[in-house]
Amino acid sequence: MAKNYLIGVDIGTQGTKAVVVSKEGEVLGVGFEEYQVEQPRPSWAEGWPQVWEEATYHAIHGAVARAGVSPTDIAAICISGLYGGSGVPVDRDLKPLRPCLIWMDRRATEEVRWVKENIDLEKLFRITGNYVDTYFGYTKILWIKNHEPEIWKRVWKFIPPSSYVELRLTGELAVDFSSAGNLGGVFDIYRLSWSEEMAEALGIPLELLPERLVPSTEVIGELTSEAAKRCRLVAGIPVVAGGIDAPMATLSAGAVEPGDNVAMMGTSTCWGVVHRGEGLSPDLVSMPHVVNPREEIYTWGGSATSGALIRWFRDRLGQTEVEAGKKLELDPYRLLDLKAEEIPPGSEGLLVLPYFMGERAPLWDPKARGTLVGLTLYHTKAHLYRALMEAAAYSLRHSIETGKECGLRIKEETRVVGGVAKSKLWTQILADVAGKPILIPGGNVEAPLADALIAGIGIGLIPDHQRIVDWIGTVKRVEPREEVHAKYDRYYQLYRKLYQDIRETMHELVDLEGGEI
Repeated sequence: MAKNYLIGVDIGTQGTKAVVVSKEGEVLGVGFEEYQVEQPRPSWAEGWPQVWEEATYHAIHGAVARAGVSPTDIAAICISGLYGGSGVPVDRDLKPLRPCLIWMDRRATEEVRWVKENIDLEKLFRITGNYVDTYFGYTKILWIKNHEPEIWKRVWKFIPPSSYVELRLTGELAVDFSSAGNLGGVFDIYRLSWSEEMAEALGIPLELLPERLVPSTEVIGELTSEAAKRCRLVAGIPVVAGGIDAPMATLSAGAVEPGDNVAMMGTSTCWGVVHRGEGLSPDLVSMPHVVNPREEIYTWGGSATSGALIRWFRDRLGQTEVEAGKKLELDPYRLLDLKAEEIPPGSEGLLVLPYFMGERAPLWDPKARGTLVGLTLYHTKAHLYRALMEAAAYSLRHSIETGKECGLRIKEETRVVGGVAKSKLWTQILADVAGKPILIPGGNVEAPLADALIAGIGIGLIPDHQRIVDWIGTVKRVEPREEVHAKYDRYYQLYRKLYQDIRETMHELVDLEGGEI
């Protein structure tokens, strides 16, 4: 029997998902493994790569078991991953030396200050297409260099999360262009190579970065016998490079042309648009796209927290719904949604700034903090829950408006994928706040679907990325309501003003507790 099944895996911030997909695009099985982000101090966020590796094995096995297909019929595997921050520092024996400082980590504030004072920022942007912030991986590498010299002396390579897992699966080390670009600082976005000039200026030896840089569709190796045993497959299955999860999720939503824009709204929001090089801006983040990387660029902005806000609410304040959900066999988020649906738009005067982990593009403010304004004794838990949803929508609108201001050509509709897309209430709030149609692709399996597609392209089973349009099928359209949008527009203006009004106070609060710790 022909090998007609593809596996897509996405290593996310809070869980790893795998899917088994036929070459016709039918999702046959899904596997998921949840885990926690390690946060040893405020504004720090780390992850041990062994957790991602084990989750990958479990997710793949679960997906294949649920699909009911034979492991011998798997044609290829492709893996995407979270924004990898510093990457995993490993020694020459490939042993991780410390947890990976992921995208959410904001500790490298002194390193950012040093870069701003000592590096030609115009040249930095001209070469890399990006700016400087604690978000970018190169500032986190500098933090390890400055604060953990004993570890620094032992580092052989810094490896992005998905590349690390692929190394464990195949024994081969390669980094796709999107993951390299997301490191920022030391990657030439036009030459698709490490920049010797910027690496020397920043004091990051290029020998610490993997030499092999590849397009997302390249086969980097084959599944080893040991890895095959761990995920209950067979040895020799090709493993395709993959890429960063946001551009993968953008592809999975059916974005195949310049101007197509997608909001990947999971733990965080990454609103991104595909383009041909126009509109690059230091206000946003750019990297080579996972398809046509020599011609197309993926540029994004977005909140560090969206789904993370709701998970925080569930874990801290939603135990009643969690327990009720177990008894009723219902998702606790659905129970929370039902209460929030009864609250009017604007949450009756509640306004939240969603900066619970500082903020990335377009604010670039690691000292920004979550803020709740307008609370009264009248308000309930449901008001706060809806206000958190609305805050994520305001943030999405801010990113879209910034993209337009930077000169990006953006189509009117915005596609949404991720956990947020599962909520009828939340997607309506997004449409009403943005004042534009929201499109929800069928299936909503996010990045893993595009991973499976890229796996098929990598081995020649799928002709090109346009096939994703057939794979996702029906797209649900959520229209904005004119009167509600008008009301939200007033709230949005206050949202933008509120940050400016209290920015200094936010920073003083952070400094009062000992700085950006």
